[in-house]
Amino acid sequence: MSNNPVPFLDLITPHRELEGELVDVFRRALQSAAFIGGAEVEGFEREFAAFCGSTHCVGVANGTDAVRFALMAAGIGSGDAVVTVAHTFIATTEAISQAGAATEFVDIDARTYCMGPDALDAYLASCETDSRTGRPLGQRTGKPIRAVVPVHLYGQVADMDAILAIAARYDLIVVEDACQAHGAEYQSADGTWKRAGTFGKAAAFSFYPGKNLGACGEAGAVTTEDPEVAKTIRMLREHGQAQKYYHDLEGYNGRLDALQAAFLRVKLRRLQEWTDQRRAAACRYAELLADVPGVQTPYEPERSRAVYHLYVIRHENRDALAEHLKTEGVFTGLHYPQPVHLQNCYKGWGYAEGALPVTERAAKEILSLPMFPGLTAEQQERVASAIRSFVGLHGADGTLAMAPALT
Repeated sequence: MSNNPVPFLDLITPHRELEGELVDVFRRALQSAAFIGGAEVEGFEREFAAFCGSTHCVGVANGTDAVRFALMAAGIGSGDAVVTVAHTFIATTEAISQAGAATEFVDIDARTYCMGPDALDAYLASCETDSRTGRPLGQRTGKPIRAVVPVHLYGQVADMDAILAIAARYDLIVVEDACQAHGAEYQSADGTWKRAGTFGKAAAFSFYPGKNLGACGEAGAVTTEDPEVAKTIRMLREHGQAQKYYHDLEGYNGRLDALQAAFLRVKLRRLQEWTDQRRAAACRYAELLADVPGVQTPYEPERSRAVYHLYVIRHENRDALAEHLKTEGVFTGLHYPQPVHLQNCYKGWGYAEGALPVTERAAKEILSLPMFPGLTAEQQERVASAIRSFVGLHGADGTLAMAPALT
């Protein structure tokens, strides 16, 4: 077995494999000087919409813009509250704040790490109601709740049947944060399989380089079935103009540039192959770690086909395990060690430790193992071997094994 380090993420190999195509894309851009908008952006929007199964796709500058523009185009803004989870990257709440709304948190499901429908339902049922509109009022802010943002975390779609039913009962807009879920699928109660990006009023995607579908820089997109939402996002990303120099809105500089769109078109053709490799690697990890005491592997419901943006295990002594793996040449990640509601920048929101117990416990125990297309069986065996050696030294709970006292 090789002693070479096992990287957490390998972005070099896929780009080396695509080097010829990517260089050709860059050469065409140099020859045409078509750097903003145009055929490449329109082509990617058309192809990614088809991939997701959505009618409209609008390319934007990054995933944060995608969430923000989706909310704004859906009519969410100042005076509104939006319910989401704290077990996510902070961009989710940044986008809510930047849209002018306030954030209210609910806890996650302990197995999927996505929004817990029971937690959402219980939270909304316990809210006071606006006597004029009948809308639930946020428990933190007292503002009327108008939207919910489920996050399809780690490449798995949240339980959308349940979330959509709850949202419909309270007349809430649903905007999906699908930034980690390109191609992830969910089977609705009627037996229909749908991909992330087709459940809510709109859905946001990120194409940050480390994502399953990543640009060679920053990029994002919004998918929607609503032509008015798509039209508004096209204006928001372009300084509020539908026609040059005629501004119907005060917008933003949030365009997807043509070069990134062209790179994404090349990579989109490989995405299903890469997804198949990720799912195969996830199955292999599950087999290798099935009988390791104290290690909890990812849970994938029967009605879910995850794309494993991340492969996240749990262990009570996560930090010690991560340090051990590092000494064994296995590199890992933490997604995420500090829940959003406990971040320093949100101290003024009034959330204390213990407010979201499932989220907080997960944050202390989760560990992301190496996961990327091309991850070899030998590399995964090294990862599993290193985990087994940790458990052998420290026991299932990670407690340091003590040598017997000398007599």
